[in-house]
Amino acid sequence: MSMKLSKPPTLEEFLAWERKQELRYEFNGWHTVAMTGGTVNHAVITDNAADALRRRLAPPCRAFTSNLKVLAAGSVRYPDVVVTCSPVDGSSDTLPNPVVVFEVLSSSTAAVDRLVKNEEYRNTPSIQRYVMLEQTRIGATVFARAGESWIGSVMLDDATLEMPEIGVAVALAEFYRNVDLPPPDTDD
Repeated sequence: MSMKLSKPPTLEEFLAWERKQELRYEFNGWHTVAMTGGTVNHAVITDNAADALRRRLAPPCRAFTSNLKVLAAGSVRYPDVVVTCSPVDGSSDTLPNPVVVFEVLSSSTAAVDRLVKNEEYRNTPSIQRYVMLEQTRIGATVFARAGESWIGSVMLDDATLEMPEIGVAVALAEFYRNVDLPPPDTDD
């Protein structure tokens, strides 16, 4: 559900309002969007990514799933998986200084994930890497900082996702363990 507001709230007003709601909402500075459920594949990929990161991360870095929000360039987002290496207050609902952000793409959110969130994450200095995982095949689109640049690349199948900013490397296929992928397209 999306609700366009006649006068957008400030970030602080949105956060105060959202904390009183039963549902989670994202906010892009202008309107709110209710966060709804996803597919089984989305859930399994998210769980696999969080598990793979948690097994490899060294303190103080920690991986969290979509129950916690990040502030990204004036927007409020609930990434599927996020890594922070900053101390986190146990009573906080917002993660400070996200370093690596993962989104699992779906047909209803892919355009926002690829374009809008990509720009927000690029404009958030602490975020060093943004990983968009496909749901229908083993694949990822990855954006990473290289000096002042934000460089994108595509990874497929047997590639390994290197994340030097958190000292972790994960075979892409590990994110897809026990995922029911459709058969490959056989158009010739």
